[in-house]
Amino acid sequence: MPRRLIALTTLVFALALASCNNAPVSFHGKDITGVMPDLQFQLTGEQGQTVTEQRFQDKAVILFFGYTHCPDFCPTTLTSLAQALKKLPEQTREQIRVMFVSVDPDRDTPELLKKYTGYFGPRIVGLTGNKEQLDTLTKRYRTTYGYDEPDENGNYLVSHGLAMYGFDKQGKVHLFMRNDQPVDQIAEDLAALAGL
Repeated sequence: MPRRLIALTTLVFALALASCNNAPVSFHGKDITGVMPDLQFQLTGEQGQTVTEQRFQDKAVILFFGYTHCPDFCPTTLTSLAQALKKLPEQTREQIRVMFVSVDPDRDTPELLKKYTGYFGPRIVGLTGNKEQLDTLTKRYRTTYGYDEPDENGNYLVSHGLAMYGFDKQGKVHLFMRNDQPVDQIAEDLAALAGL
């Protein structure tokens, strides 16, 4: 009888421990687990090379669409992400990458993307692609982009979504953050995402 009791107690303890490890994660942003497809793309990186989701294997990923000539939302959002990353321990930071996908490939060359993302830190990576690649990716994550008419100097604005999408280390989507989310909340959400 004591052996059965010990075995039963061990089983109950093991199940309780397993359920603790599988406890749902709480985000400040919106939990969109299972609502969108896994991370999948083929784009051009900062060295002009082809980059796919395999490059970010075993990293939590934040996906953000924008462009380097953006006058407001892109630099402020990337600054918030950079500040949030700095709040995390180095070991956690190393598990996270930010994918800044430019939807303005005519102006955002790989060289310009590298210089631009370099202002915000080494864990922020610039990517872009041709129209077909960008259309495929933006449709996959239910966002859009478009171009205003150029002015007399050829300058133009690009409209784009302002959301940030968070993926775990297996490329599964979990998190939707607004670009106006406070830095402390972004940091906590990044840490939670990296812990999945």
